Amino acid sequence: MKRTSFRRVAAPGAAALALGLTLSACGAANEQQATNSSATVEGLSGTLNGGGASSQEAAQNAWRAGFQQANPEVTVNYDPIGSGGGREQFVSGGFAFAGSDSYLDNDEGELDKATERCGEAPIEVPAYVSPIAVIYNLEGVDNLQLSPETLAGIFAGDIKKWNDPAIAEDNPDADLPAETINPVHRSDESGTTGNFTNYLGTAAPDAWTYGEIEVWPKKAGGEGGSGTSGVVSAVKSSVNSIGYADASQAGDLGVASVGVGDEFVDPNPEAAAKIFEVSPRVEGRADTSMVYDLDYDTEESGVYPIVLTSYLMACPSYDDKASADLVKAYIDYVISDEGQQTSAENAGSAPLSESVRSEAQSLVDQIQAG
Repeated sequence: MKRTSFRRVAAPGAAALALGLTLSACGAANEQQATNSSATVEGLSGTLNGGGASSQEAAQNAWRAGFQQANPEVTVNYDPIGSGGGREQFVSGGFAFAGSDSYLDNDEGELDKATERCGEAPIEVPAYVSPIAVIYNLEGVDNLQLSPETLAGIFAGDIKKWNDPAIAEDNPDADLPAETINPVHRSDESGTTGNFTNYLGTAAPDAWTYGEIEVWPKKAGGEGGSGTSGVVSAVKSSVNSIGYADASQAGDLGVASVGVGDEFVDPNPEAAAKIFEVSPRVEGRADTSMVYDLDYDTEESGVYPIVLTSYLMACPSYDDKASADLVKAYIDYVISDEGQQTSAENAGSAPLSESVRSEAQSLVDQIQAG
């Protein structure tokens, strides 16, 4: 995995924390009492601060609501500042846990710094699996199909018109306009960009020559949007635009099908979940690291290959029992059957398989006070 240079990210601001507290208060006001949830932990109280991947935002809102309903003396704050910011704040100790669309590595020493912060190798577990949708705003085209090479050519800036022969070949029945394409990308450091560009570089290396990067290359051009919401907003507000975003946040925009082998596959949760069936684990990792090398160029039928696998990272031990208990209980809920169903219902994610969930659970069970 490639990493861009560290950028300094401020700790969660008062506005972000106030928002979290407001959401917590609203959730408590709307519920008279906690249900018999598997998330309930007797005597649990305190405030837990985390943040990172904006792709997890909808799921995190649902997880926080469910967890706080079951544990009314707990406040969980999640600041969606992006994967890079989440990792940096986790490494520095600003967050007790972080969400990231890319796992920690040592291209620029992140993994070593996280290990130093934790006193041992950090825990990394998959928590959120979702297709990255290719969203578009194109009048008169309801079903857009794009091969890997065509998609890469669009975002590399080489395919500039909607009626380009490459797009026409993928869509023989579509009435494509002779309009200029406006490709929209993330303007911030982003794990979603990392996963998307990894797909482009793997599936269409001749068309996308920049490789896997979390910061968009200036030479590729296009319009930038801050965060997932910024990309979605830019595509929605401008006809003839195309972008990429977590499928759960695509809203009413058009969503393209991408070429896989001899077929075009829609970005649905079931197709996204199948990526684990064709993807190996990353080699040479600590026992506490549960991360995958996703097979983006698979030709397996029914697999949607542009998949975002978003992780949660935490320390195996914390200086005080209160922090350890909060982190352990919350991540335990996130990866539980109940938490995964909550995410699926509210954020459109693909629930972890039982085998993946069970292994992640065994790692989370290790969290304790140092």
